[in-house]
Amino acid sequence: MKKGKILVTGGTGYIGAHTVVELDAAGYDVVIVDNFSNSSPDVLDGLESITGKKLTFLELDCTNPEHMELLFCKHPDIDAAIHFAAYKSVGESVDKPLEYYRNNIDSLINLLINITRRGRSGSVVFSSSCTVYGQPSPEHLPVSESAPLQPAASPYGRTKQICEDILSDSVKASEGALKVISLRYFNPIGAHPSALIGELPRGVPNYLLPFVTQAAIGIRENVCVFGDDYNTPDGSCIRDYIYICDLAKAHVKAVERILEKQDEMDGSIEYFNLGTGKGLSVLEVINRFMEATGVNVPYKIVGRRAGDIEQVWADPSKANKILGWSADTPLDVVFKSAWEWEKRIRAI
Repeated sequence: MKKGKILVTGGTGYIGAHTVVELDAAGYDVVIVDNFSNSSPDVLDGLESITGKKLTFLELDCTNPEHMELLFCKHPDIDAAIHFAAYKSVGESVDKPLEYYRNNIDSLINLLINITRRGRSGSVVFSSSCTVYGQPSPEHLPVSESAPLQPAASPYGRTKQICEDILSDSVKASEGALKVISLRYFNPIGAHPSALIGELPRGVPNYLLPFVTQAAIGIRENVCVFGDDYNTPDGSCIRDYIYICDLAKAHVKAVERILEKQDEMDGSIEYFNLGTGKGLSVLEVINRFMEATGVNVPYKIVGRRAGDIEQVWADPSKANKILGWSADTPLDVVFKSAWEWEKRIRAI
């Protein structure tokens, strides 16, 4: 018996696809929407191989009001939406800020207009980011949800701050009709154990682990380490790296809370940090990957990259306690999953 119909915007993207798998396994009826701006139709084949069924998919653009209206006309019985559809590259957002503001903000507004249209109640789980915290001061590391939001270091991070403001204002104005949980991710890595879905960046990767696997397999000459002069033990930036399947399961927990435990919510938007609670430097990730896989990864130190934050990692205790969720997959398993995915897509 299905537990409810869940809309997943950006559902063929990296995080979206893994979340679709977990939602289906948990018994939800999933409606996937994507325009393939940063993904491939091949992802649907992987999803259907994993789930063993034909999935409901609509190729639509969330920034197009007519597309979103059509979506809700076809599926008026959507119980909740998980909103992933957004551009997500920190570096690219510095070069193309207007594209990021238009895409990330317009897509959310169109979703909210339609999910609350005609006075109906709506529930949204929002794909946010630890970038909303900017560079936290030392006394706020690890970062909890009560840490003050600093100025975002990039237009990407600023769009997430703005979107959270939009959601908060919308919840207040809805007088209880709109329920929202915002999940602030740290750094997702790895691939599904089947190696049928994983992270597939277009062109030069903007994230560390795909660069590592591509350098390991010979597609890239080396991994560029952006700076070794930060105030960290080895001079490279520190992040909290979370296994993609653990992250996907957190969305199922958020959906369960927003649909089945609404009486526990206080009527305002809820925020949860999703991470492991442990920071790893760029150089540590490279070395740990080599230890886990036995594969050499060449790298070189280059200058700092615009928009990068020196160090940030999560205090996930709120998500651990309230959502009943934790990120506990061993790092060697995570790195091996990324390597198996890389080998599969290169047919090795």
